[in-house]
Amino acid sequence: MLDFSSINTIIFDLGGVLFDIDYRKTSDAFMKLGMKDFDAAYSQAAQSQVFDEFEKGNVNNEIFRNFIRENISSQLKDEEIDAAWNAMLIGMEPIKFSTLEILKTKFPLYLLSNTNGIHLPKVFEMIATQTPEHSLENSFNHCYFSNQIHLRKPDAEIFEFVIQQNNLQPSKTLFIDDSIQHVEGAKKVGLQAFHLTKDWTIEKLFAQIL
Repeated sequence: MLDFSSINTIIFDLGGVLFDIDYRKTSDAFMKLGMKDFDAAYSQAAQSQVFDEFEKGNVNNEIFRNFIRENISSQLKDEEIDAAWNAMLIGMEPIKFSTLEILKTKFPLYLLSNTNGIHLPKVFEMIATQTPEHSLENSFNHCYFSNQIHLRKPDAEIFEFVIQQNNLQPSKTLFIDDSIQHVEGAKKVGLQAFHLTKDWTIEKLFAQIL
């Protein structure tokens, strides 16, 4: 269990920690469009260079869509590609926002997410539709998105960027992510880090102080 007396700041991942994700839905959607090896190109644990650069904002939406067309069909419409890519996005339960609201009274909170130019607008749209009384911007001191700052987890540079931007003490900062490679990357720069597996929720993790 975490020692909260040693923590003065918390950094949250978004997808899989706060915002529900189902990678299988996107895999299935692309398979239906004709891309048989999508899992080989993209997964939670690893992905091809195009996906990495898309998350860094170095590949724009059109280049990404053309990559998909090259692997499936040149006849695919933007809307079909976007719908398949966004199929993994499920939503953010109101209890997550309620938990963040309480935690924000106790700690500075930051969001650090690997995302891209197609997912991010959809996430904002879904939150505005599903829970219009809440927003990511109001839930955190600052939100950092990989495609906007051109850095991505698990590289040390993205953690160091957030640390330096906010004058954080790494040894007293807790980072929470559902991808083990990101957790290990955070530990390498001196952050406390917790791997949020399917056995955990943030409500369970912080139960003793909520």
